[in-house]
Amino acid sequence: MKYMSTRGEVRGIPFKDAVMMGLAEDGGLLLPEEIPVLADHELDALADLTYPELAFQIISRYATDIPAADLKELIDRSYASFTHPAVTPVVKKDGVYILELFHGPTLAFKDVALQLLGNLFEYLLAERGEKMNIIGATSGDTGSAAIYGVRGKQNINIFILHPLKKVSPIQELQMTTVTEENVFNLAVDGTFDDCQSIVKQIFNDLEFKREFALGAVNSINWARVLAQVVYYFYAWAQVSKETGEREVYFSVPTGNFGDIFAGYIAKRMGLPIRRLVLATNANDILSRFITAGDYSISEVNPTYSPSMDIQIASNFERYLFYLYDENPGMVRNVMATFQESGALQFPQPLKYRIADEFLAATVNDERTVETIRSFHAETGYTLDPHTAVGVCAARDLQLDDAPVICLATAHPAKFDQAVEKAIGQKPQRPASLDGIEDKPARCSVIEADEVAIKAYVEEHVD
Repeated sequence: MKYMSTRGEVRGIPFKDAVMMGLAEDGGLLLPEEIPVLADHELDALADLTYPELAFQIISRYATDIPAADLKELIDRSYASFTHPAVTPVVKKDGVYILELFHGPTLAFKDVALQLLGNLFEYLLAERGEKMNIIGATSGDTGSAAIYGVRGKQNINIFILHPLKKVSPIQELQMTTVTEENVFNLAVDGTFDDCQSIVKQIFNDLEFKREFALGAVNSINWARVLAQVVYYFYAWAQVSKETGEREVYFSVPTGNFGDIFAGYIAKRMGLPIRRLVLATNANDILSRFITAGDYSISEVNPTYSPSMDIQIASNFERYLFYLYDENPGMVRNVMATFQESGALQFPQPLKYRIADEFLAATVNDERTVETIRSFHAETGYTLDPHTAVGVCAARDLQLDDAPVICLATAHPAKFDQAVEKAIGQKPQRPASLDGIEDKPARCSVIEADEVAIKAYVEEHVD
């Protein structure tokens, strides 16, 4: 399997090189040159596999330059750190299936990808005798998951940018209380979009990227999206086996379009997904795109679901590549227009194509809190605010013609203030969060400036 850029000037890249490259050197995002499609009998064969076994069946189709035994070992090691034997279990509550993605070390769905990516980096760096400096931006969960994926690993430093005081207190502590020498936390005086833009600018400086051996952990790295494809297959297999239904809906709370894009790839691989439901909070650029063909930036609004407080979705370009029939010239032109104007409008024929794949709904803070409250009252189950956005969106759309699977993207204890507002008490903390406020922390506050952050990296690289 070879990889190409959405902008067409990079292609023929093996999987190993795609992992190490992160952002393509023409400024685009890497995608496989072809997407393998599974026949019905191959889908049926997945139903009784364990999560690591299924992950190998999916990932091995894309990572063809890693020996099978090595890939199996990397996958097994990555998911041994999860506290639930099913890794991503599915539970049924009030007629809705909840895909629990929060059983990893940092209690968020990002662990599913970043435990694997950390092990991939370590494996490839040892194989090549190289070192890497990871730079990433986070709206809350990516940072801690990335840090836990590489903390203490040989030949890797990690620099994580998060927006100052715009992540939840627990999310901040999960990052800043990791004090290994290879971990650097930067609190940027700005928004997540500022952090993400700076990271892309740094990666587009090819001379700096090569000199400091930069690597990417954001979902601009294809390996992250690939790892997330797996749990769509796993959840479908569990629900299909229980209900006898072939087609399902997935409701996905998303701000950066990465998690739902993984579902889109699963659908292109043949997974019988009727529609993907894109659920957003007040930062509704993506739902406006789905419902009205309007992809235009507005101000970032702080919400109870801060991991989705995003206006510029870094994975959106990957979807545009397929929307424009894999035409990199069109993608380059469209992204240049967006860079200049901050807005894109899509004509009616493309709106019809988008509507064939996606539904969308926007859920404000008031309805998020009410969904947490009512769902807890009806079922005894506590949703985190991001998951509540997905559950509320699915309810609003009244999807009663196929089973609905809602992605639970984080443990409610990570957002205990919003949960307490909803149900009058804080959720029970997992053991991994006990005493986290009392641990020593390390973090540097820095301005939202590419030059300042480059200087920080230069100063701290060994």
